[in-house]
Amino acid sequence: MSKINRPEEIFSAITGDYKKIYSDALESIILYGSAAGEDYRPGKSDLNFMIVLSEEAIDRLDRAIETVSGWRKKKVATPLFMTRSYISSSLDSYPLEFLNMRKQYNLVYGEDVLKDICFEPEHLRLQCEREIKGKLLLLRERFLETEGKSRMIKELTGESITAFVSIFGGLLHLKSVKIPSSRREIVKALAREITVDENVFMNCLDIKEGTKNFSSSEIHSVFMAYLAEVRKLWEYVEELE
Repeated sequence: MSKINRPEEIFSAITGDYKKIYSDALESIILYGSAAGEDYRPGKSDLNFMIVLSEEAIDRLDRAIETVSGWRKKKVATPLFMTRSYISSSLDSYPLEFLNMRKQYNLVYGEDVLKDICFEPEHLRLQCEREIKGKLLLLRERFLETEGKSRMIKELTGESITAFVSIFGGLLHLKSVKIPSSRREIVKALAREITVDENVFMNCLDIKEGTKNFSSSEIHSVFMAYLAEVRKLWEYVEELE
């Protein structure tokens, strides 16, 4: 299988493989992320799965090594293995990660462990603040390491924008706005709710997706505007306290 055109093509096979290993201890398989929505690009998008096991089975991950390796050769990312208790006890520490999983997912097998989870607004706000501040520092550091080379700035922009779109989803949730399924619609929705420059983030997505050609000077300008908008986001999230 050189390229998976539709994630649904592998649902039966991947379920069968893990069912063979864990039998009734396999409680759920969930596909999440871009592969579960409109942004899936065959051969380019990651195929991310969450596999929920019983408390006893989670300590027997060695049984899955060969299966995980086999699916990685078919461009399926190493799954996140967890238990239901891990999920329920992690919503205060990692609300953004679970919110983004719940935003866009397909139940492949078993119980829908994401359907009824809830998030405390202050936990989510604090993580959004931490993520924005940390990523802003990292963007500044890595920008200086590019030595101003447009190719490296372009790579940095493309690598980082996806994480910010995830944060945008958290901010929309705090505003009680339904999170759209595509990256671009998320950017548009955020721009309707708070004062951010939609065009800057759209340009970053164009760079990531290769949908528009930018000159070296344009790439530099886009990135500097990107930094400025991220700083505004940090200031906005602090004012939510």
